[in-house]
Amino acid sequence: MKQYQVNKITETLAIKGEARSLFWDKAEVLSDFSLAWNSEHAQATEFRALYNDQHFFFRFDVEDDHVLTFIEQDHKLEVVDSDRVEIFFRKNDQLKPYYCLEMDARGRVLDYEANYYRDFDYEWNWPGDLDVKASENSKGYVVEGAISLQSLRNLGILKENKIEAGLYRGFCTHLPDKNRGAGFKWISWVKPDSAKPDFHIPSSFGVLNLEK
Repeated sequence: MKQYQVNKITETLAIKGEARSLFWDKAEVLSDFSLAWNSEHAQATEFRALYNDQHFFFRFDVEDDHVLTFIEQDHKLEVVDSDRVEIFFRKNDQLKPYYCLEMDARGRVLDYEANYYRDFDYEWNWPGDLDVKASENSKGYVVEGAISLQSLRNLGILKENKIEAGLYRGFCTHLPDKNRGAGFKWISWVKPDSAKPDFHIPSSFGVLNLEK
């Protein structure tokens, strides 16, 4: 499984979803993202993560020359028709259960619990401290977030300073209209073992190692 080290900080990182603060210079840069089911070159995606005694912090910097965000009722389910980044957390390798955060450039969060295979509970909400902010910029968009470590422990995700997680991006090629649904190209840190686009399988996950 792919590995990423989450460095520890003593400070509290303010989540603004804007220009990168100096604190993020302490994070390892993960840029190993690719179009998992397409031979084209993917626009750049960068992920960073840090943690302190209370929170797990994350940040996506996304290169996108035309950010597309679907807004009709401004409901969290509209995230699925928008440019977005995603983090899935799993409790075990059977994906029973796993937990998903899909976040768009507006800062909307589609949080849901799932069980293999594709049994989604969209009524579920993250049970604890979750703060996500986002903004667009001249290069694309940024998403920042903070999650309480206690909620990760309570869900059985954080174990022995390890988090098994999938990191993804939905690159929206067109918004939905009356004739067709939204179009996407799918970008992933780990290339899943699937012939067709699918992040909801065990092989799409890697490991985030929290520095001891």
